[in-house]
Amino acid sequence: MKKNILIVGGGGREHAIAWKLRRSAQVGKIYCAPGNAGTAEIAENVDISATDLDGIVDFVLKHSDIYMTVVAPDDPLALGLVDRLEAKGLRAFGPRSEAAVIEASKVFSKGLMKKYGIPTADYETFDDYEKAREYIETCKLPVVIKADGLALGKGVLICPTRREAFDGLKEIMEDKAFGNAGRRVVIEDVLTGFEVSVLAFTDGETVVPMVSSQDHKRALDGDKGLNTGGMGTFSPSLKYTPDMAAEAYESIFVPTVRAMKAENRTFKGVLYFGLMVCPDGIKVLEYNARFGDPETQVVLPRLKNDLFEIFEACIDGTLDKIKFMWSDEACVCVVAASGGYPLKYQKGIPIRIGDVGDCMLFHAGTAVSNGQLVTNGGRVIGVTAMGRNLAEARTKAYKGISNIYFDGMHYRRDICAL
Repeated sequence: MKKNILIVGGGGREHAIAWKLRRSAQVGKIYCAPGNAGTAEIAENVDISATDLDGIVDFVLKHSDIYMTVVAPDDPLALGLVDRLEAKGLRAFGPRSEAAVIEASKVFSKGLMKKYGIPTADYETFDDYEKAREYIETCKLPVVIKADGLALGKGVLICPTRREAFDGLKEIMEDKAFGNAGRRVVIEDVLTGFEVSVLAFTDGETVVPMVSSQDHKRALDGDKGLNTGGMGTFSPSLKYTPDMAAEAYESIFVPTVRAMKAENRTFKGVLYFGLMVCPDGIKVLEYNARFGDPETQVVLPRLKNDLFEIFEACIDGTLDKIKFMWSDEACVCVVAASGGYPLKYQKGIPIRIGDVGDCMLFHAGTAVSNGQLVTNGGRVIGVTAMGRNLAEARTKAYKGISNIYFDGMHYRRDICAL
């Protein structure tokens, strides 16, 4: 008997998860709360916000046909949606709030790494603005200032000068640019090297890294402009060698999962490792407690396994029984964004989609208004393509995005520039 699934969230990541689950012979109907215009094509959208925990729990209780709820975004995980569902005897994929804190609090995650010897940048934490300012007066530069809590991927400031560090600290702690997320800050050294993202499935005991990817965070070409949630990504990272993967597994991935268990915060779900490969070894930049966005859009197309079976194994503690298989093909995703993103942007702008070839379109900020596909967010559509290599996948993705248009649309021209 096929199993019905509810996916919580409404971005490109959730569309990619729905797209992959749709390919499982074991999955029946898929619901998305709230979903977007893309998920509406393969699932039934439900008009409930991802952070409306009461609404989501009530919906699942009233729909006894739902076998599993997949909680994809950071906020409902941190707020304890998985805890709430499990307390009602409902099956859910994702970490409980006690484990999701690894992303929800950078102060916690840095403390965890220090306690268990997991390599990361040297740092100090502050909950007092004046003391943080005093520290900046004498610390070495450049410096990174991070808001402690969740800030939509934007609460990290890299400050080359002391003046920029003072301004950044004020923006976070005094001006409350990220709300309560900035009540505490982490101030840490800047690491040099290259970045790589590795998502990993874990059932709390076994940890299985997925294929590597690299994300482009800045809004403009040449890594200029403001930090965004991600303007594009590609998989695999050509710089991340098998030896590096083995080092990260032994020194970071396994120790992190063991550390969380030792802290009585057993982590089940997807753990995202943002890594910096430095001259003196691999170090952790950040953890996320869920699938990354837009990394998911290039990693899941390369997964040959049934995603539903993996979710089952993560929940049941049987991940060691699954033999993972990955495509040798490369994958590139380029994000079409609204004009003005990541600052102010308009919604409700009509979208025209022409011939995109065999590209996959993972919708993020889209909706349907009076029968017309329109923009409904900052990141609008992720145009994703597979190829024999990154160059071929990149060519396909850019050819595809050239046939999409909406007023004010912009995208980076240098995603995966080789």
